[in-house]
Amino acid sequence: QVQLVESGGGLVQAGGSLRLSCAASGVIFSVSTMRWYRQATGKQRELVATITSGGSTNYVDSVKGRFTISRDNAKNTVDLQMNSLKPEDTAVYYCYATHEVYGMNYWGKGTLVTVSS
Repeated sequence: QVQLVESGGGLVQAGGSLRLSCAASGVIFSVSTMRWYRQATGKQRELVATITSGGSTNYVDSVKGRFTISRDNAKNTVDLQMNSLKPEDTAVYYCYATHEVYGMNYWGKGTLVTVSS
């Protein structure tokens, strides 16, 4: 049984930084693709960053050069380092896991990031 728990959200001024962390329970983490999504109020949920079990990464264009996704398989965690934050980054950020063989998917409950002007 996999459980994803996000932490690190909060209120930050524009231009500042936050580091989100997602702690995953369960043995499937090491063979899972991990993703960060975000959803702003009244808007569609969007994929922000992806990291595969092999360490390959992808980012949505709007965060390239500012956000970095990383994973630590020994600790079963995936992080999202967010720098140069903008008000438009304000959203609930969700951790998402997909087992690369069996296709099982799991969502975290989200953590709120608010970037003020």
